Amino acid sequence: MMKAYWCPYTLRFRFEARTSRQSMLVKDTWLVRILDEHSGREGVGECAMFRGLSAEDSPKFEDSLAEACRSFDPDNLPLESSIRFGFETAIRNLSGTPVNDFTRGASSIPINGLIWMGDKATMKQRIDEKIAAGFKVLKLKIGGINFDDELDLLRYIRDMYPPDILELRLDANGSFSPGTAKEKLETLSSLGIHSIEQPIQAGQPEQMARICSESPIPIVLDEELIGTRTLEESRELLEQIRPQYIILKPALCGGFSGADRWIREARRLGIGYWFTSALESNIGLEAIALHIASRGCELPQGLGTGQLYHNNFDGPLYLQGERMYYNPAKKLIIPDLEWRQ
Repeated sequence: MMKAYWCPYTLRFRFEARTSRQSMLVKDTWLVRILDEHSGREGVGECAMFRGLSAEDSPKFEDSLAEACRSFDPDNLPLESSIRFGFETAIRNLSGTPVNDFTRGASSIPINGLIWMGDKATMKQRIDEKIAAGFKVLKLKIGGINFDDELDLLRYIRDMYPPDILELRLDANGSFSPGTAKEKLETLSSLGIHSIEQPIQAGQPEQMARICSESPIPIVLDEELIGTRTLEESRELLEQIRPQYIILKPALCGGFSGADRWIREARRLGIGYWFTSALESNIGLEAIALHIASRGCELPQGLGTGQLYHNNFDGPLYLQGERMYYNPAKKLIIPDLEWRQ
């Protein structure tokens, strides 16, 4: 018989993490532990609900998680994306770490260097640090400061490195309006931008479809994928909007099963994809890395978030420049926690 337990955990940022939506000093998350009473084996996962963003964000989230643990059935997992993600991870961890080139330490995953929002001087410093660390792909969050200042930062990068040397990805977090998006995208296109995530807010499929068809920069869907959808709903959304890429955050888009459903439909339509973290702890981050490694990774992934927190869990993942590696000699260290049922 298997039993499930849960507990809350608060991650503390090393700096004020800013997007166009919010500023954060802490990130609440929840852990789930599944115990096989017969064998004594256990697996831990992360139910990484993102306040203000996850579809299941509500005052009753912890009640839903507690009920999911009390009625745990591995063959009938909850629909809530973050809870499903946590259970899928814990169930997989019951079986131990999969053996492949990544977990043997023989291969690595390429990642982008994430530039968080800040004032102009701070962002410039962060850009210099990532370039000095050897990153060939930078992702900048924009929409939080004056657009002209953001253009200056992008020109600063391009004056040193052309597009064939350094790839620039942008994340607008829905900060453009439908009326101004085309003009801003045309201005940005002169800077050799690889792609831009979610230029306008999610939930405007007609406007987003128009932008995808007209934009001189490839468009990436991110927040548009939040929530649990059926195969038919996923197919209809991608067929209507026709983005050039999609970004997969399993904790937000239906767990790993939901992410794989999006991948199948994206491949059918010739849409590219990559995975990114939704600011999980190293528990969730390791789960995503293992999922990517089992499926191959052609494009740089958005997984460089493990060093964001003072109190993250120590584990086998580590970074060297623009590559993520797995140390098979280390295991995730989970401290003593007050588990609930």
